[in-house]
Amino acid sequence: MKKIKRNILLNPGPATTTDTVKYAQVVPDICPRETEFGILMEYVSTELTRFVADPEHYSAILLGGSGTAAVESILSSVVDEDVVVIINNGAYGKRMCEIAAAYGSNFLEFRSRPDEAIDLAALEKLIQNTNRNVSHLAVVHHETTTGLLNDIESIGALCKKHHVDLIVDAISSYGAIPIQMEKMNVSYMAASSNKNLQGMPGVSFVIADKSKLENVRHNKPRNYYLDLYTQYKYFSENRQMRFTPPVQTLYALKQAIEELKQEGIEARYARYAKSWKTLTNGIARFGLQHIVLEKHHSKLVTSVIEPDCAGYDFQKMHDYFYHRGFTIYPGKLEKLNTFRIANIGDITYKDIEAFLELLEQYLRGIGYPLRKGG
Repeated sequence: MKKIKRNILLNPGPATTTDTVKYAQVVPDICPRETEFGILMEYVSTELTRFVADPEHYSAILLGGSGTAAVESILSSVVDEDVVVIINNGAYGKRMCEIAAAYGSNFLEFRSRPDEAIDLAALEKLIQNTNRNVSHLAVVHHETTTGLLNDIESIGALCKKHHVDLIVDAISSYGAIPIQMEKMNVSYMAASSNKNLQGMPGVSFVIADKSKLENVRHNKPRNYYLDLYTQYKYFSENRQMRFTPPVQTLYALKQAIEELKQEGIEARYARYAKSWKTLTNGIARFGLQHIVLEKHHSKLVTSVIEPDCAGYDFQKMHDYFYHRGFTIYPGKLEKLNTFRIANIGDITYKDIEAFLELLEQYLRGIGYPLRKGG
């Protein structure tokens, strides 16, 4: 197998992939309506579910599109006349609010800082004090705005207490951070193929409690392509997606699933965490700071405060790394200038060490006052 030029993607996804995942896309052309391809999609759906739940009681509904398609599918399909509380503590919580607003949904926004743990007492007070019936609560598990990891198990317990269905955007946590949907009381979870799964972009999916799906079957559809129950019902009856799937991408996803099964979610997270520790130790050595305390950090994506230096320019720094095989990403905070470094994908701490060597060279080149020994 010919080696493919390896780029180190330090953006929050798509992530660096193995050559075996890349080459898995090179297959004979096939009509996706053939039984053979239906069997492949059924396998993918079952194994995606098995990572986080029992396939007897939960199901992964496959969609062609980015992770946002899966989030939109949930929010437009399962919330009917009642209220959904949406936790907004970063760019992706804000995006869920925007989706709900676009559909005219009844929602309450619970705002929280993007660098601090959610105040569960305040969240409960909001649920208790509204005079409207709250049926759902939506939260991002891992806010890549800052690297904050929200405590979905505690939020799930709160939802159980108040008979609220929990919706989790796990797009940037699924496949790395262990999740048990039943234990954590998660009814609906959105994820995608191209982050910690280390597959190719183009497939997103919703993993849902089958009993909850049956409960929404009478909801009036507000979305055609992304209607969740219709997608679920059609796939369960036909082993087919309603519309043309990204065929080659699904072959790559199957290979990525096999590689995750071989490595194991806990081992993958340990590999990522070692890279994160290497990264944060390195930037601290240079006198740079990152946001979010370690106890609340995902250890997957790190938001770094930009250097206070006249010679600094993010785009020039991006280009410096890009031409040397590394991709970094801009920040998303409104009131603080940051850039982001992800340590997900088919990389190791050695790749992070190589990045840090280049970062030191770059900082010296712009006249940034490195700490002694940095």
